[in-house]
Amino acid sequence: MTHYEGGLRAPEGARFAIIASRWNPRIVDALVAAARATFERSGVAAGAVDVVRVPGAWELPMVAARLARQGGHAAIVALGCVVRGDTRHFEHVADTCAEGLARVQLDHGVPVANGVLAVDDLVDAENRAGGSHGNKGEECALVAVEMAQLLAVLP
Repeated sequence: MTHYEGGLRAPEGARFAIIASRWNPRIVDALVAAARATFERSGVAAGAVDVVRVPGAWELPMVAARLARQGGHAAIVALGCVVRGDTRHFEHVADTCAEGLARVQLDHGVPVANGVLAVDDLVDAENRAGGSHGNKGEECALVAVEMAQLLAVLP
């Protein structure tokens, strides 16, 4: 039986995309910085990472679909932060964004790492953007590299 597993070194010449929401910029900027640094540590040149900014999490799946359809990226990282409020808007945005990102990777065969934080408050967001729970941007960049590497060797 053959065993396939991705590694944490990006395939030679692979390009990656980070799509990031401009909403909650203090949090999202920390996620983007961590993702970029992680790509660099994984052997990805800074020029091989495209960063695309969108207004909010709602717009992430549309841009992910466009990039995936174009076929120029080995993987995509989607970053954002949706904070629970007093209405159901939180659920609509967070759930629809997650479903859309999942659909993009299944429809186009390009890995999409979902780094959209869906949190109760900004303290929770800070904990996931470099605080006590690590940095979701770093985690997603590692996922993107590993999946790109896996797909490069998978028959």
